Amino acid sequence: MQKGKTLILTYGAMCIVLNVVLGTAVSALKIPLLFLDTIGTVLMAVLFGPWWGALVGLLTNVILGITASPTAIFFGVVNMAVAIVVGLMARKFNFTKWYIAVLTGLILSIVAPLIGTPISIALTGGIDGSGMDVIVLWLRATGESVFASTFISRITGNFVDKIVTCLLVIFIVSKIPSFLKPYKGGASKNAA
Repeated sequence: MQKGKTLILTYGAMCIVLNVVLGTAVSALKIPLLFLDTIGTVLMAVLFGPWWGALVGLLTNVILGITASPTAIFFGVVNMAVAIVVGLMARKFNFTKWYIAVLTGLILSIVAPLIGTPISIALTGGIDGSGMDVIVLWLRATGESVFASTFISRITGNFVDKIVTCLLVIFIVSKIPSFLKPYKGGASKNAA
């Protein structure tokens, strides 16, 4: 196997572990407005491009669907969308700049709930057992639709989570030794 493929597979496995472990730990600690369940997806998309990131995102949700909850598999589409947005931003702009990370996080905080809200409504009626259910129920009691209630609760959590995730990824990328980093800043030639 070529060195490049070995590097991609190694990073891919580590990024899936990052998604599962950090996402599970943050969920267990019940940290409000933070999930960190896409940090590996974002890292893979920055380093190797949107398609490798999307594969990491999908495999993360398949693993979570087998080990934690079968409904996690359906949210793999959200994780893949995150990778595509991040991968395209990393190709176009220098993702080592904090303001690019913040901008990307803002975009993700809208894109992820737009895709995840209909899935959540279809699977659980918008109530998924998280702390955000209080917001959904409160908004429903004020007369908001199921979609609006679920979307608003998701966008508030994603606003914080996706920006923090992107900022953490630029920190991680800055600490990777150059001989292990295919990404040099700006449009990456190695990105898939």
